Amino acid sequence: MKRESMMNNVSVSDKKTPIRNAILGFQHLLAMYSGDILVPLLIGGALKFNATQMTYLVSMDIFMCGVATLLQIRRTPITGIGLPVVLGCAVEYVAPLQSIGKNFGLGYMYGGIICAGLFIIIAAKPFAHMRKYFPPVVTGSLITLIGFTLMPVAFQNLGGGDSTAKAFGDPTHLFLGFFTALIIIVLNIWGRGFLKQIAILIGILVGTLTALAMGTVGFESVGQAHWAQLPQFFYFAAPKFEWSSIATLILAALTCMIESTGVYFALSEITGRKLEDRDLEHGYRSEGIAAILGGVFNTFPYSTFSQNVGIVQLSGIKKLAPIYYSAFFLMLLGLIPKFGAIATLIPASVLGGAMLVMFGMVGAQGIKMLSKIDLNNKNLLIIAVSVGLGLGVTTQPNLFQYLPATVQVIMSNGMVVGSFTAVILNVLLNHTGLKDKVEE
Repeated sequence: MKRESMMNNVSVSDKKTPIRNAILGFQHLLAMYSGDILVPLLIGGALKFNATQMTYLVSMDIFMCGVATLLQIRRTPITGIGLPVVLGCAVEYVAPLQSIGKNFGLGYMYGGIICAGLFIIIAAKPFAHMRKYFPPVVTGSLITLIGFTLMPVAFQNLGGGDSTAKAFGDPTHLFLGFFTALIIIVLNIWGRGFLKQIAILIGILVGTLTALAMGTVGFESVGQAHWAQLPQFFYFAAPKFEWSSIATLILAALTCMIESTGVYFALSEITGRKLEDRDLEHGYRSEGIAAILGGVFNTFPYSTFSQNVGIVQLSGIKKLAPIYYSAFFLMLLGLIPKFGAIATLIPASVLGGAMLVMFGMVGAQGIKMLSKIDLNNKNLLIIAVSVGLGLGVTTQPNLFQYLPATVQVIMSNGMVVGSFTAVILNVLLNHTGLKDKVEE
């Protein structure tokens, strides 16, 4: 307890500059905002939610992101990893939730989320003790994959957001996206101190103001949004339980636990803090509780957002004070949808330009981790096959179009394929008799 109390005091000891911490927290919020509201928009759209339902879903998702983030950054005897992380709904859950909602109904979707959360809590301790199966060659490969498999999302936004739209790739979108990226790069090269730390925020704001001056930003969404929205238990449906729905979401949860492990170690390296099994256990347990709350309030399961690794790397901010502000801002935006709608004014192309730099930094952080390992034949094989498969299925998801739909959901996700490949190859090449064969 003494150690945990000390860590909390050290991590949040940036109280002399609350305005700076608030601005940095807002930057973290912007980094994850577009990625997070994308999940309710995709799932709500697939399930034919009306405007009122969609408003609740987006608002409560943002609110729960703040709650989940607080659970993770505040260390207690049983929860909280205490690293500068922001939580949101991972994209791994999108396809399974859409499928369950369409085929079984909303009740089974939320029942599956609650069960997945319970599984994470139960599995937290044994999973944390399996850290030997997640050495730097595995986590480094995964972090590299996270950054590079997210890059298509950045370029889709950079082109306007909808690749099927007639205006996709319009010169206006390209100008705004690359202009935003250029501002962030210039500020990181020539900026100093606090100006450099908020480079991404400045880039997004300048890009949005430029779009406003060009007449490409509308305020309709703000006018239509409500002033207040309180969370409600089982707003859409009470939970129901069915084995295949539960199994599908548990599989997605396992993938997210592996991804979170990689993010934890990436942030551990950036912040210079050594992680122990108990830290990982606390981190997983927080995500499990957040998932259960998501099922109760009819939102989503929540896990650590990898894109915010890029923010920490670029800004150099390693303390928790800005993340506390980010969590409270998220909760405020969730309770006041009209203010939350203001953030939706940021053009997709501007977000794409920021994502280009951020996701690239995530991938670069993974490469940095890999550069410190012994690049012998077996480790090179783990990196080559896991990264190659992950990137391959990301660029060609139709490769598995003739397989059953449930298999397609798994095999077309680059992070799922890459992470499991890295773990399996590491076990085979570093923990079995195959190790000696590869070294010969």
